[in-house]
Amino acid sequence: MAPHFDALEIRDPAERERDLFSRLPRFLSDAVAKAQGLAVWLSGIDLPHVVDRSALARLPVLRKPELLERQKAKPPFGGFVDPDAMEGARVFMSPGPIWEIQGAGGDPWQAARAFFAAGVRPGARVHNAFAYHMTPGGFVLDTGARALGCTVFPAGTGNTDMQVEAAEAFQPDVYAGTPDFLKIMFERADRDGKDLSSIRTGLVSGGALFPSLREEYRARGVNVLQCYATAEFGVIAYETLGPDGAPLPGMVVNENLIVEIVRPGTDDPVPEGEVGEVVVTALNPAYPLVRLGTGDLSAVMREESPCGRTNMRIKGWMGRADQRTKVKGMFVDPKQIAELTRRHSEIERARLVVNRDDAKDAMALHVEVFAGSAPDTLAIEATLREVTKIGGRVILAEPGSLPRDGKVIADERDYSD
Repeated sequence: MAPHFDALEIRDPAERERDLFSRLPRFLSDAVAKAQGLAVWLSGIDLPHVVDRSALARLPVLRKPELLERQKAKPPFGGFVDPDAMEGARVFMSPGPIWEIQGAGGDPWQAARAFFAAGVRPGARVHNAFAYHMTPGGFVLDTGARALGCTVFPAGTGNTDMQVEAAEAFQPDVYAGTPDFLKIMFERADRDGKDLSSIRTGLVSGGALFPSLREEYRARGVNVLQCYATAEFGVIAYETLGPDGAPLPGMVVNENLIVEIVRPGTDDPVPEGEVGEVVVTALNPAYPLVRLGTGDLSAVMREESPCGRTNMRIKGWMGRADQRTKVKGMFVDPKQIAELTRRHSEIERARLVVNRDDAKDAMALHVEVFAGSAPDTLAIEATLREVTKIGGRVILAEPGSLPRDGKVIADERDYSD
């Protein structure tokens, strides 16, 4: 069998880029005609000219709190769903609550590629321990595995004893679920003398797969890979295997998605390799989300994957971009820091550090400025107080000295004393 799911995964990156952005203007035009909430959000934008990444970057990033506000104002979807897609569809309510809809087709969340990349092939038996209740997690992996030609047991969450009993009888080849629940199943099977040795592959998501846990599974003869998925988009990126069968670093971005990494609190893409918020545009006519901020941090890896797949590779989940922090009883948001840097064009980069000073909250704005500029620190301090309603120092930092870790606000308060 071919080492890749299809030819799309190994096409020239420039061809992929041309394909996505040749389809995007028509997609946007059709989407705003059907989804009135999206039409309001993108009003005043010349959509036919969104033909490349630089044009896309001029569109506003829609973050989940803003989507939630619009859904509450006009439940359940806030006008971000094509009403025609509702007929015969499943809808879901994820924590927030944010509502989603299942798209058309047998693999609407594009999970089959992630299973294939993990070494799963048609005919495999999959024990799916993701939740099927209210949220789409179980269906994301379920539909992908079945589209690949696998047989799926919809185990869902909890009921460990029953899951172990079912797995011993079903003899699955593949576990799908959160990274840690497979360990719980193995430990319960060991305790009760049950045989789960049929499981040889895992595809996990929804939590961190720590290296020690991966090695623990490997010691049992189970190769576990991760995929990065969200309720809105399904599988955004997935791990792949090297020639030796071991997982390769990073994750390959899924097809039919446009992924950007932007500076938290802004709409602006960061330089390649720098940590920032994952922003996704999916050409999904049922749920046309354009530049949705996931709230997750990651970074682009410059080199293509040794597995032969040519799409963008990211470092996987690297934390949360939502750095909203309470200081002196007031919330400070990355958007406020972005507003400050917008007002002071001499600032190239800023990082607000929150600390404790004699048992009181204190904050300092560390700034790098463009070469040749003459920053007025007192004016910047005044703007800081104006936009945050809290006073703080401004500290000039050496060019290139601020960490490129995606943090706009660093909370360094120590409450242990």
